[in-house]
Amino acid sequence: MHEAVAPKSPSSKLSVTALAGTPAIAEVSLVIASALLLILSFPNFELWPLAWIGLAPLLLVVGRPMRARRAFLLGWLWGAIFFYGTCWWLTYPMIYYAHISRWLAYPLLVLPIALVAVFPGGFSLLLSRLVTRFGLAAIFAAPLLWITCEWGRYMLTGQLWNALGYSQAFHPFLIQSARWGGVYAVSFLLLATSASVVFGLLRADLRGLVISFSSVLLVILILTLGTLSGSRDQAGRGLLSIVAVQPNVPIDGPDDTERLLNRHLALSIQGMPEVPDDVGSARLVIWPESPMNFSYSRDPHLREVVGNLARKYSQRLHTFVLLNSLEPAAHGGEHNSALMINEEGRIVAQYDKIRLMPFGEYVPLPHWMPGASSVRGIVGDFTPGSSYTLMPLGAFSVGVFICIEAAHPSVARSFANESADVLINISNDGYLGPTPVMRQHLSNAVFRAVENDRSLIRVTNNGITARIEPDGKVSAATEGFKPAVQNWVVTPRKEKTFYTRHGDLFVYACALISLGLVSATFRTVRSPTVSEGS
Repeated sequence: MHEAVAPKSPSSKLSVTALAGTPAIAEVSLVIASALLLILSFPNFELWPLAWIGLAPLLLVVGRPMRARRAFLLGWLWGAIFFYGTCWWLTYPMIYYAHISRWLAYPLLVLPIALVAVFPGGFSLLLSRLVTRFGLAAIFAAPLLWITCEWGRYMLTGQLWNALGYSQAFHPFLIQSARWGGVYAVSFLLLATSASVVFGLLRADLRGLVISFSSVLLVILILTLGTLSGSRDQAGRGLLSIVAVQPNVPIDGPDDTERLLNRHLALSIQGMPEVPDDVGSARLVIWPESPMNFSYSRDPHLREVVGNLARKYSQRLHTFVLLNSLEPAAHGGEHNSALMINEEGRIVAQYDKIRLMPFGEYVPLPHWMPGASSVRGIVGDFTPGSSYTLMPLGAFSVGVFICIEAAHPSVARSFANESADVLINISNDGYLGPTPVMRQHLSNAVFRAVENDRSLIRVTNNGITARIEPDGKVSAATEGFKPAVQNWVVTPRKEKTFYTRHGDLFVYACALISLGLVSATFRTVRSPTVSEGS
């Protein structure tokens, strides 16, 4: 006699349907492994080779047919782990300056991380859809989709922090493709390598291995060609003397403004050695972005000190001082500005920061939203600038951008297009503490140098102050949270790269092809018509 089987209730059918779109443990494990490999490839772990295969486990999971929700959740999980693991330092100012408990600060970070993780989630969903429609070969669309999603993240959030290409910043041979495609081109090559590996593993036959191996060789060829077509010395351009001051002003409020101003002055004088005869007619002393809130136009004493410094050392060379200053905006408010001061103590050029830091220099909330005015009172409410002002320096001109603007490729590119001979980034990362953000921020500046084939001088309050060559080589980097001064002679440059002239053309091409491929998945496949009587 057979046992009677009770019919499933509608609710149990519903739960089975829901579980069908839920990732399995094996899939989740591979996704976590992939995210951890990419975290380890970024500062401060510095295991950069892992980035070349780090996406392979994720592609093994989502590069196959599956439910849309399942694919999205797996990609979202990857993004949540990766962004949290590389940006956990965002909790530092909450804990040490806002005095929020660690038990609250770390959970608070989950919300913005969860939002940004939507972009890897979208990538996974689209890749799975392409593979479902076109088969395993569609795995090679992964680089196109990834670049499109990275670009989408920048367009919608205003941040491209820790795009995959930045993991290779300190290895010049691997990043020369940025001259034509920006940091996106390096991300593309990383994805292409992982996709090639996954194709070889899943195809698992001779033809698949040949295609996989050939694809990896193509990536190596592109890297080599990028190096061969890289930066060239430009004879007869002259040299420029730079004195970079890292004062290490404390973030939690300068305890003695006069003493700290004297520290700036002493370090500046310390960095004034004799310069070679082939140096041009100008020398530039650079003070970084600082929490001291210098206000040059309002402070007669500061004007006297800076003017005297420039005048005293202008016998052999015309000496200019570049400093950060809080300057009044035309219609009220304040600018975060960079000022160029000559030996007469006069402002010869002023650049007002255009790309402000959200929740640091402005609050991206409508004025009518409850609590918005209180938040503005805590973090400030600066007025953004509107023009990329070059600063004259003898026979040369420099483009100066401030702090987080190093993470915006368009800022440095705009200065290069305006014919800046040298790029300068003044910054203050001290409020984020001795965390990986210091080298992560430096990696952004490295790409701005390579993209535009310009020497880039990065001068910071607490570190890392460094000289970056046009090919991305970093030299004379300072230690963090120690006063320091560096003296460099740099070669100005005028030539414009493909990226300088055309910007994100490569990204637009990737996005257009991706749109075409995804659109094709919605086309109905028609069965062949069978003639009557057959």
